[in-house]
Amino acid sequence: MNRSTLISFGNLKEKLKGELYYDDSTLHKAQRHLYATDASVYQELPLAVAVPAGVEDLKLLIGFANRHKITLIPRTAGTSLAGQVVGSGIVVDVSRQFNGILEINAQEKWVRVQPGVIRDDLNKHLAPYGLLFGPETSTASRAMIGGMIGNNSCGLHSITWGSVRDHLLEVKVLLADGSEAVFKDMTVAGLQRRVAGEGVSGKREQAIYAGMWGIISNPVDRQLVKDHFPRPEVTRRNSGYALDSLFLPEGTENGHINICKLIAGSEGTLCFITEAKIGLVDVPPPAVGVVCVHTYTLSDALQANRIAMRHAPKASELVDKYIMDFTREHHEYSKNRFFIEGDPGALLIVEFWGADEQEVNGKAALLIDELRLNRSGYAYPVLFGADANKAWDIRKAGLGLIRNLPGDTQPVNLIEDCAVAVDDLPDYIADLEKLLEAHGVHASYYAHAGAGELHVEPMINLKTSEGKVKFREVLADAAVLVKKYKGSLSGEHGDGRLRGEFIPYMMGEEVYELFRQVKKIWDPEGIFNKGKITGAPPMNEHLRYVPDYVPRLPATTFDFSAQESILRLAEKCSGSGDCRKTELTGGTMCPSFMATRSEHDTTRARANLLRKYYTGAGGQHPREDAVVDQEMVKEVLDLCLSCKGCKAE
Repeated sequence: MNRSTLISFGNLKEKLKGELYYDDSTLHKAQRHLYATDASVYQELPLAVAVPAGVEDLKLLIGFANRHKITLIPRTAGTSLAGQVVGSGIVVDVSRQFNGILEINAQEKWVRVQPGVIRDDLNKHLAPYGLLFGPETSTASRAMIGGMIGNNSCGLHSITWGSVRDHLLEVKVLLADGSEAVFKDMTVAGLQRRVAGEGVSGKREQAIYAGMWGIISNPVDRQLVKDHFPRPEVTRRNSGYALDSLFLPEGTENGHINICKLIAGSEGTLCFITEAKIGLVDVPPPAVGVVCVHTYTLSDALQANRIAMRHAPKASELVDKYIMDFTREHHEYSKNRFFIEGDPGALLIVEFWGADEQEVNGKAALLIDELRLNRSGYAYPVLFGADANKAWDIRKAGLGLIRNLPGDTQPVNLIEDCAVAVDDLPDYIADLEKLLEAHGVHASYYAHAGAGELHVEPMINLKTSEGKVKFREVLADAAVLVKKYKGSLSGEHGDGRLRGEFIPYMMGEEVYELFRQVKKIWDPEGIFNKGKITGAPPMNEHLRYVPDYVPRLPATTFDFSAQESILRLAEKCSGSGDCRKTELTGGTMCPSFMATRSEHDTTRARANLLRKYYTGAGGQHPREDAVVDQEMVKEVLDLCLSCKGCKAE
């Protein structure tokens, strides 16, 4: 960073009421390294990290970004799996200050919140009203509403509750010129009045309405989207900008349009959200039960899923043998295996709701009868209450447990988010298995069978040049396969840095040009999360590890040989942010973070700094700043060892 830029950052820091970290002092450099990655495989050192105190700070940051041609990267909990909050701009962390629940309307079933509100904490607050916010990621205990909007999150019950897009009623935002705007449902006539300049906050908002209406009302653009977007039966579609959600059905040209539907899934590339009004649903009825369908093979489970979907379940989730086997010796998850009979090749967990257990058992019996008639599965235990939760814990354990593999070949988030129509899922997975076999790659399979999506995580060594090449080759071949089924390359985790490069191939150059137009309409100078959705860099650049680099492993006081090394322990942190849970959600978490709510005080932060110290960060050779690194690591580890709240020895 040159001297003039440093001076400019210094002037900005003096004006902000919040925090700004930008230079190479120990504390500032540590903060920047902590925000260099998320829950993905990517890592790039940001120019700066800002923790704004309020909206006025955000306006100052937007003005600064415009003057210096720097991009702002909105961030909440940093649990993105595709690198959405990784980049070389200013990371803007709104998780600490923008966490207010502003208004609840129980009668109309909506709540107004700031973007830093945690999904599960919100539902704890809503419980006395008998309401909840439906979309639920596997990281719901720490994922925040702003990030969920950015990624259009959905989760386990998406076949019942849909995605965030289905519940986003209104957003208050800052636009690229720093002006405030509110987007919400309106009639076509109301939108056209805004195109003419009525009721808008300024020229930028008017330009947005005018530009978007130019696309929405153009029959050529409508046909392009219809021809090149995933087929309608693919309910999980989270790639590119959701233009299809704004097109009115033919014959309803005088209906309603809500620009919020475009903002959901836009990955912070269009505007900066400061408030959101989201729709709520009733809590499930008293009786919730699951049928745990045991099958001999993955293929059998996918066929059973086809049958299950005819019975209108609330969820239908799959977990394969590879993941189940990890629970055998695990001190916690082994207790949850009480219902597993024999040695199934896969489990399909199908959930039903009812007024009482008798009603749920009736629904379960109808499903089981049809499964038996079709010779699908060999065991069908029905579980309720705490027992059902233990079955779900087996399913949810997938992401964490498979991070415990020894060696450098590890599961990677790569083709874990591809979605097709439910009826196509068995054939698609069969083709995908052949594809992975051709690449000599093994994978785990789990998650959202009922929505036409399995999280498929190939095992690849990203620490080698060969692995870096294979990383891209597998996704490129998978893109061809997904396009064959007219599916979506991203079902819920978004494009980010991982899949953005392939949007032109998946959607076609003409649709991709529409996406570029959308970005230009909203953000002409590219100050909001540049390089996501449009203009994405190559997907195998800026990975966490420098290929073929041999890390330095100094002697340690404690013996880590059983875990391979202290570095290996640090690498087990996927970045998914479990340590950011609050006392409201409960469970194991980091007590220092609970006290400060600062990323600096999370277990994830310590793991990130240890990785950086031993292996370098985003291509930087670690010995280039070894002295500073030692100071950074000592500061963080001293804090961790003096705490011992997580009983680490």
